[in-house]
Amino acid sequence: MQLSNYVNTFGQYLLKKYGRRVHKIALNADFTCPNRDGSKGRGGCSFCNNTSFNPYNKQIPSIAQQIESGRITIPKRTGAERYIAYFQAYTNTYADVVTLKNRYDQVLAEPDVIGLSIGTRPDCVPNSVLQLLADYQTDGKEIYLELGLQSAFDKTLARVNRGHGFAEYADAIKRARRYNLNICCHLIVGLPGEQTEHSLISLQRVLDLGVHGLKIHPLHVVKNTLLAYEWKHGRYEPLSMQDYVDTACQIVLQTPKDIVFHRLTGTAGKDILLAPSWCGNKWPALNAITKQLAAHFDSNTKNTKVDHGTRLSCG
Repeated sequence: MQLSNYVNTFGQYLLKKYGRRVHKIALNADFTCPNRDGSKGRGGCSFCNNTSFNPYNKQIPSIAQQIESGRITIPKRTGAERYIAYFQAYTNTYADVVTLKNRYDQVLAEPDVIGLSIGTRPDCVPNSVLQLLADYQTDGKEIYLELGLQSAFDKTLARVNRGHGFAEYADAIKRARRYNLNICCHLIVGLPGEQTEHSLISLQRVLDLGVHGLKIHPLHVVKNTLLAYEWKHGRYEPLSMQDYVDTACQIVLQTPKDIVFHRLTGTAGKDILLAPSWCGNKWPALNAITKQLAAHFDSNTKNTKVDHGTRLSCG
């Protein structure tokens, strides 16, 4: 019983396309964020402590060192032979296009790096950046624009101090589609004030605009965040694992099969994670999602398998 039997996973999509394992190498390219430097706000999103996806301390290794570290550790876990450079920490289009091109070119010069996955905000993707990414794609690189939306509800976005609304996301998507870019949308389940129905409405709004991939994960409380303060004072109650599993399965079942799931859960390091404790290990949640989807599809045998060769489209 494997998750990829029931979900169009990113790993299986790339394996089908390239005939070999391809894995992301997460990079910290030392960018900042307009929601932290005062351009849009200070302090960032209420849930944001980038240590949760940035394992480095104050001294950030060079990009070359980070890639080499990935080469050493990733093949042992996955057997990957090729890599996508995942610019993950903070807002990775928040610089002038010359600076961006220099950093992107640096990793694409590596012979085993076949593309880029650029994590950013929907209010930080001017057309000049979209054109740069489209040029890489025209040159045969595997390019993904990962837009952090989190919720399609402006009230929620304001409550967690995102510094943008759904309109900025819709505008970014419409412009990115003109450049035929692969778009991956990030959504968080369990945001303050939201229930399962909010997540499903956010999903539908994203699908209506067109998307190639999705990343979903539960909201977790980490140290040194406003959300941590709210949680400690009883103003936020994290999801149970079962509630998350139920919502994640509903999201999968309501998503067209040609859309790729880049991620179905998320974790934080135990040194910074406050709650919920089950977010310290991804496997119990992933195994529970797999089991629940298997039960669903086994009872509907005509839908038992996902065709991983289905071509991506914006709908």
